[in-house]
Amino acid sequence: MAEVNLNRLAIFVTLVRAGSFTAAAEQLGTTKAMVSQHLARLEDELGVQLLVRSTRRMSLTDAGERFHEDCVRIVADAEAAIAHVGECRDSPMGVLRVAAAEDHGPSIVAPALAEFARHYPQVRVDLVIGDRLVDLIAERIDLSIRIGWLRDSSLRAAKLAGFRQCLVAAPDYLARHGAPRVPADLAEHAWIALTVLSSPTRWTFTDESGSDHSVQTRPVASANGTLAAHAFVLAGLGISVLPDYVVEDDLANGRLVALLPGHKLPDGGVYAVYPGKHPPVKVRAFIDLLKQRLGRS
Repeated sequence: MAEVNLNRLAIFVTLVRAGSFTAAAEQLGTTKAMVSQHLARLEDELGVQLLVRSTRRMSLTDAGERFHEDCVRIVADAEAAIAHVGECRDSPMGVLRVAAAEDHGPSIVAPALAEFARHYPQVRVDLVIGDRLVDLIAERIDLSIRIGWLRDSSLRAAKLAGFRQCLVAAPDYLARHGAPRVPADLAEHAWIALTVLSSPTRWTFTDESGSDHSVQTRPVASANGTLAAHAFVLAGLGISVLPDYVVEDDLANGRLVALLPGHKLPDGGVYAVYPGKHPPVKVRAFIDLLKQRLGRS
């Protein structure tokens, strides 16, 4: 038996339901001759006669009756599958798997995911925490929240917010070593290096006149995560650059001190990174929610 064109099953069901070739053609938006041609080809593909036709009426053969019952179920299942796809397209559902780093995953992403899950009960959220760069496709991650500066990639990205880089030290460290007055002084200070950065020991500051000042720092300790570097700085081990959302409470409470106020570092970005040109609705909806939350904060 030749391979059957499944589109003809739907035409066959419409024909039987309509009761005539003329009525079926009107419902399908085609011609009576085209409906007849599809039926003839379907019968050829199956190797059986489905309809007995006369000039005034048509009737199903025994094989046609049994085949029609099966086709009705097949077409109904196909319509239900299409409706389910439409629901997935129009309303978030399923599992939303998000990757984020240790410094912002628990404090920024987790509360947003909790709000998202409350708003969309058909979604189950899964937060993957870690400072390594995950492979979104291989690890079935829907989106990753990345901080800093994006590398060239085939992935798509949406910028959610920006952040300031803050040069900070603990009061205890400054009491023992003094505070740097210009960027060049940092070369003589103990530095805490964040190894996930592309250049963890060399920094370029811009002064109020727009002039750049680069300095090579001397690390006494390093860490591959922002929270670990933050802990080193709080303990008075050295100076480092940390994002504002990590140190803002420490600066307000005096646990850390901002250094070189007349010099700035480039602002960084908070990005939602995802694979594919057309992300599912659950991804788009969560990106919108994060933008709103970060905008308010």
